[in-house]
Amino acid sequence: MLVDGMALLFRGFYATSYSGYIMRTSSGTPTNAVFGFIKYLLDAIQTFRPTHVVCCWDMGSKTFRTEKFDAYKANRSEAPEELIPQFSLVKDVTASFNIPNVGVPGYEADDCIGTLARAYSPHMKVQVLTGDHDMLQLVDANTEVIIMKKGQSNYMVYTLDSLMLEKSLTPRQIIDLKGLTGDTADNYPGVRGIGEKTAVKLLLEYETIEGILDNITLLPKGVRAKIEAELDMLHLSRDLATIRLDAPVACALEECVWTLERDKVASKFEELEFKGLMKLLD
Repeated sequence: MLVDGMALLFRGFYATSYSGYIMRTSSGTPTNAVFGFIKYLLDAIQTFRPTHVVCCWDMGSKTFRTEKFDAYKANRSEAPEELIPQFSLVKDVTASFNIPNVGVPGYEADDCIGTLARAYSPHMKVQVLTGDHDMLQLVDANTEVIIMKKGQSNYMVYTLDSLMLEKSLTPRQIIDLKGLTGDTADNYPGVRGIGEKTAVKLLLEYETIEGILDNITLLPKGVRAKIEAELDMLHLSRDLATIRLDAPVACALEECVWTLERDKVASKFEELEFKGLMKLLD
């Protein structure tokens, strides 16, 4: 299981702070996001029973994508003040579970997950745990993407078959879809005026962006004009959407075997005053 650490941590923060109350230790250290992270992580491990677990992280906001496009994710506000100290704290907790923390400066967690999925999938089934639908491009014959839905223990598991059944698209077409429609969360526009419904229709008929461009004279006049006006952004948006499978990252399988040492984790829980989580270790 390849865990999108940032997805779980942010989900944990907002799920436990919506009322305005932030859980803290007696010394004042905020811990609510880490608390939520642990609950999500252990629930997924109990549900899917992986033999190996790795957790991947972003390593700062500057990546090769921001070098290509200054506005990439520029619409995102600063992390809440109470969350900032929990970025390093959560990695200490993950390490107490004997789960490797993986991240590479200049790359996103997605790229680390994609690279490791490609490395592991020839040898074993791989499951990616995330809330990010961009990860659906990683689905293949031996790689599933588990999307965390609202509420605990609520998952959608995407395989090649279920992805096609729900979205009528292949994993590769997920990338081309983003190239056409852009991504408001990541702040790149795609082709302005092309929505998901039109993009899916084009991909169903012509399969790829190259297929669409090869047949551009056959497109409705308005759609053709929009694409021709945004060709550079179309190609850039697709590049930004593409998860890299060759990030400079590796983690040997023997380093990520799931081996819970209860006393080690319990000690960390005591340090963070997570008395309510102790029962989860059983």
